[in-house]
Amino acid sequence: MRAVEIQEYGGPEVLKVVEAEVPEPGPGQLSIDVAYTGVNFADLKARAEGYRVPALPFVPGLEVSGRVRALGEGVTGLAVGQEVAALTQGGAYADVVVADAVTVFPLPPGVDLRTGATLPTVLPTAYALIHTVGRLQPGETVLVQGAAGGVGTVLGQLASAAGAKAVYGVVSSAAKATYARNHGYDEVFVTSSISFAREVREATDGRGVDLALDPVSGETLRASLTSLAPFGRLVSFGNASGAEPWQVGQPDLYPLALSVSGFSILTLAQTAPAELRALTERAFRTVVDGVVSLPVTAEFGLAEAHEAHRLMGARTSTGKLLLRVGE
Repeated sequence: MRAVEIQEYGGPEVLKVVEAEVPEPGPGQLSIDVAYTGVNFADLKARAEGYRVPALPFVPGLEVSGRVRALGEGVTGLAVGQEVAALTQGGAYADVVVADAVTVFPLPPGVDLRTGATLPTVLPTAYALIHTVGRLQPGETVLVQGAAGGVGTVLGQLASAAGAKAVYGVVSSAAKATYARNHGYDEVFVTSSISFAREVREATDGRGVDLALDPVSGETLRASLTSLAPFGRLVSFGNASGAEPWQVGQPDLYPLALSVSGFSILTLAQTAPAELRALTERAFRTVVDGVVSLPVTAEFGLAEAHEAHRLMGARTSTGKLLLRVGE
């Protein structure tokens, strides 16, 4: 089979298409003939700096859609040939991938394979940020960093559907701002700095927002914290900036009774897979019910994975990027 390997860390050019052995599922696992693979920023970090890479060579990729190829020992409730979406621990840039059965989900009725590949990481993450971790209440206000990305696209829609009074987004270009306004955002701040904190205060008459969602970390995370209203919540769900971890102390939280929490779908898959499964099933229903949609804005062949990385790394992409592997 074909697979895209990282044999050394570096730019998009280090992604190499190789011939590889077809993996076989172990106990509690299954293999999938991949139709589409989702491209995520975590894949770029794996390629560039070894993020969550146990050893080289390594096949990246965290989410797929496809058809069940073979079942490992003890797997029930799924059948060979069934169309599924899956969260993986890597290996998804390939014709065949192995996944733990607990993170494999039958595609809901009416959801095709192309759409299915957009769901496993983005949708449960966004759902958790709004409902489970962020605990958004009707009438509250929300601030989202990276509002035009895959998670950001879904967050705007979910927040609006949950009855948010206003949904604010932060993006890096006017084109991304236009895109975000079409996906649930009431106001979008175009900035490459932390000046958004001042703009948030102005937009909220000095009060700040009730919930801030931040995948960037570093100085952006600090500015998100200063954007909060009394009793506000900040959720960190990534470190796109590559900054050193920031320690939040009691003096940061006491004056306005703020709270800070975190979320990582990859970590949850390892530590609490049953909780992740329940969360994902609830999240998938929002697609079936028409509450959210995630546009695929660019699609590449498996051998063009380096071009997908180049586009995402340029920070000009919106929505979701996919690799078309085979249907």
